[in-house]
Amino acid sequence: MPLDEQTRSQFVTAVERFVAERLLPAETLVEEQGRVPDDILGEMAALGLFGLSIPERWGGLGLGMEDEVAVLIALCRANLSFRSAIGINNGVGSHGLLTYGSDAQRERYLPRLASGEMIASFCLTEPDCGSDAAALRTSARRDGDHWVLDGVKRYITNAPSADVFTVIARTDPASRDHRGLTAFLVDRNAPGLSIGKTDRKMGLHGSHTADVTFAHCTVPADAIIGEPGLGFALAMSSLNRGRLGIAAAAIGAGLRLMQEALDYATQRRSFGEPIAQHQLVQAMLADSETELFATRCMVEHTARRFDQGLPVIKEASCCKLFATETVGKVADRVLQIFGGAGFMAEYPIERIYRDVRVMRIYEGTSQIQQLLIAKQMLKEHAGKR
Repeated sequence: MPLDEQTRSQFVTAVERFVAERLLPAETLVEEQGRVPDDILGEMAALGLFGLSIPERWGGLGLGMEDEVAVLIALCRANLSFRSAIGINNGVGSHGLLTYGSDAQRERYLPRLASGEMIASFCLTEPDCGSDAAALRTSARRDGDHWVLDGVKRYITNAPSADVFTVIARTDPASRDHRGLTAFLVDRNAPGLSIGKTDRKMGLHGSHTADVTFAHCTVPADAIIGEPGLGFALAMSSLNRGRLGIAAAAIGAGLRLMQEALDYATQRRSFGEPIAQHQLVQAMLADSETELFATRCMVEHTARRFDQGLPVIKEASCCKLFATETVGKVADRVLQIFGGAGFMAEYPIERIYRDVRVMRIYEGTSQIQQLLIAKQMLKEHAGKR
């Protein structure tokens, strides 16, 4: 349920204070240690950040999309690894349960996901399959009162620390498309489940990914979320909200980039004056500010439509595409404003530049968003004829 304006403002202010007092000072530590400290994770849980989108019935905050966008913009001024820590619990790790899960599954998992006691992970991508679900090879076969899973999932966020995995597997071996896919809840201690070594990544060093291998992994029959064959629908069910969440995160990172650029440009002197007085620097600042303003307007507008129950399939993809491409351009300009200093690790821009690059890839690449937008446009056009 969307918050009233005053309550939202108060909560966003609390998040902004938390970012300023706790998260920004911890950014360097997160980068050096490659993890978010446990005490900060505890404080994030106490603030309710692990249950932003989970209904109050199960211990979450039950925020509307517009509220969640406002919170993520505030949160993502800090190291994006902090958002990654809560992202799956608020996204594909809980929305499938909310949409298709049984009462028993919801009661067992959602309160623990909302509190941060349990960390979720979502297993879709495979070594030879990313956006092409029809190529998915992980299989699940029925064996008495159990299912047996076999396959490998790749680049799985939170895998090294996750307590429960939502796994998309093929239960119909004769199928060659998404209609033969089914979603399973697999606990970390399930026999036959193993986690590979933590991936070394360009950025997001405080957020971990790894391979997840299922070797005759046995799960009970009631581990299925919904019914056999609904796996792809479950994966898609949270994408509109997820894309808007990524877009909001991109805005937050973009606003942080602009603050860093303004601080540096007003202090760094060249040719006898601050470089902020140079017109070409001003042009880069102005272009970045304009694009971020446009991004924020479109994301907030789409979030309001989402809360009203209006269709936003095309609009959510537009937001994800535009926001992530924009923050990439802003990061490049800001690094250019910093010049050689921006290439040095002593300045946050070096890390932010690396961190935002993946936003154009995960949860649907920019190219996939283009295809989805065009497909929806053609569908809408055909409906008017």
